[in-house]
Amino acid sequence: MSDVLRAQLRAGAEALALGLDEAQIARLMDFLALLQKWNKVYNLTAVRDPQEMLTHHLLDSLAAVAPLRRHVAQAGLPGPVRLLDVGSGGGLPGVVFAICCPQVDVSCVDTVGKKAAFIQQAAVALKLPNLHGIHARVETLTTPFDVVSCRAFASLPDFTTWSRSALAPHGVWLAMKGKRPEDELAALPSDVAVFHVEQLQVPGLDAERCIVWMRPATGADGAGQGGALA
Repeated sequence: MSDVLRAQLRAGAEALALGLDEAQIARLMDFLALLQKWNKVYNLTAVRDPQEMLTHHLLDSLAAVAPLRRHVAQAGLPGPVRLLDVGSGGGLPGVVFAICCPQVDVSCVDTVGKKAAFIQQAAVALKLPNLHGIHARVETLTTPFDVVSCRAFASLPDFTTWSRSALAPHGVWLAMKGKRPEDELAALPSDVAVFHVEQLQVPGLDAERCIVWMRPATGADGAGQGGALA
């Protein structure tokens, strides 16, 4: 079974043109095994089937890797880029980002202690010095992060409000969503600017996915939605 899953993972990564090496593929497979093992005790995700974990979790998270890499390259930030993954649960997409983007320093925050402990365990087991688990409420974090991400965590207004204190002045929000969340976009406060809604294609998953890219609004952003909604 693991050989089949590995082949599907490799094919998915190739379809996404991620250029992952064998060590990264191996780490992703090891992460999948860790997720299955700890899930039995810690209930990290409702998905139990390894095949579903691969498509609905790993490949779904991998679909956001190329957009993240592009943003990091375009931002031209000095030193390691700091990313905070909010409500990370079993480390999705945070652990996947840490594996595929070694130049990004990833912190996964969760209010549930055992989930933060799982991230710490994954960092040790997968030998990822750029991965950290934080047991806290995101509202209490004040360290500035260049990117604040989430996947199926909360509505866009709640996500941006709760994580505002953790976002650097130049930072951006990366929110992974299913289909374009029109109601949530309309409910965003005026001090949040949406500058891109990016459609994603997840290999092996016939479902709508997108990333909503946001940043704190400036005067030039007008009413807050003033970026291009591509």
